[in-house]
Amino acid sequence: MAPSKARHSKGPNGDGERKAQGVDPATKAANLARLRRVEGQIRGIHKMVEDDRYCADIVTQISAAQQALRAVGRELIRNHLSHCAAHAIHAGGAQATEMYDELLGMFDKNYR
Repeated sequence: MAPSKARHSKGPNGDGERKAQGVDPATKAANLARLRRVEGQIRGIHKMVEDDRYCADIVTQISAAQQALRAVGRELIRNHLSHCAAHAIHAGGAQATEMYDELLGMFDKNYR
């Protein structure tokens, strides 16, 4: 199934909540599976802390959870660039300028 043309839209009540369009169903399923695994990892870390497990083991599990979240972030950024950003940049004008600013802000927040 091919993704639809990407663009942002306001929420149904005009609240500014944007929805991505053009999300690949396989990528979405993979991201959701990764996030479920991360949830399990976080619960495991919580239990490790409760059980006074060895600190180095806990830190190792935290690192694994962070890496899993980074993987989801990379896929979301890939989708955003392929669909939402490409559409806005192709449209040009203020829409392109806003997208460039959004991308710079996103990279600044996520890659410090």
